[in-house]
Amino acid sequence: MIRAAIATLLSASLVAGALGFAGPAAAEAPAFGLPIACRIGETCFIQNYVDEDAGPGWRDHACGRLSYDGHDGTDFRLPDYTAMDKGVAVLAAAAGTVLRVRDGMEDVNVNVIGRDTVMKVGGGNAVIIEHGDGWQTAYLHMKRGSVAVTPGQRVEAGQRLGEVGLSGLTEFPHLHFGVRHNGAVVDPFVGQQPFTACGQPMTPLWNAATAKALAYRPTAGLNAGFATSRVPEAEPARHGEFAAEALTPDSPLLVLWSDIMGVRDGDTQRIRILDGDGRTLFDNSKGISGDKAVWFAYQGLKRPAAGWPKGPYKGIVTLTRAGKTVVTLERRLDVR
Repeated sequence: MIRAAIATLLSASLVAGALGFAGPAAAEAPAFGLPIACRIGETCFIQNYVDEDAGPGWRDHACGRLSYDGHDGTDFRLPDYTAMDKGVAVLAAAAGTVLRVRDGMEDVNVNVIGRDTVMKVGGGNAVIIEHGDGWQTAYLHMKRGSVAVTPGQRVEAGQRLGEVGLSGLTEFPHLHFGVRHNGAVVDPFVGQQPFTACGQPMTPLWNAATAKALAYRPTAGLNAGFATSRVPEAEPARHGEFAAEALTPDSPLLVLWSDIMGVRDGDTQRIRILDGDGRTLFDNSKGISGDKAVWFAYQGLKRPAAGWPKGPYKGIVTLTRAGKTVVTLERRLDVR
């Protein structure tokens, strides 16, 4: 049996940095639409919200843990690099005028190039939109070469601004969406009133359809798959290196990996692998210690002396919390 768990992933998105925010006198806020062309909870996920804790700790607007100290926007993450490579559009959340743009920065994990390299331009490739009456929105970490608008250009709600990328101070492909009013950070899930206590009434800035789509999800399954040629690691898996894996008579392993966001201390992960007749080949549960922004794990089997049983195989990953299943991921593996 092979077991491992890797649990690291906290983004470090900065606001527009040198791009800057500014604004005139106050007025009613725009009603914002979804700033990314994806299906929330299926093809994209909210990894981090605005940090509502004024102290050294952090909490999101739902008093959950999907944030980090000082985070000033909403991070719409893609499940992996493969989705980024295919292209996911960034959209104007409301009508306005393009104030500033930046493009040309490379799409690369900050752990590869080093934080000091991009610290002064942490927002990466970006677009800033002025909506009038002191309201501005920022769209950060966009893909190099994708920015499709220019300063002074008028844009309508839902208009394509570019694509989600990995530029600037970030560790995973995502769009950092920031809202400011007269230069002050505003959490679009809370509204203009200050956040003072858990459960307080809120007046979100999202339009009705978007607010419904953005129902709070503290935990989500990002991706899963089989590895048969070598032990899977997080970054290669997120780059799609195991997407074409199949089982052959010579395959040394039969391993099921998963990537889950928002894992909490005390959760239990169960991994099962079934053969072509539905019989259980592998079934193991593992308790998780500590909260994890993202939890990459794998478990499975070495090739038995008698060879691999009949396929195709089915893999099932579940995450349970306080006796309730909060994530289920299923994958199929063909036999060659």
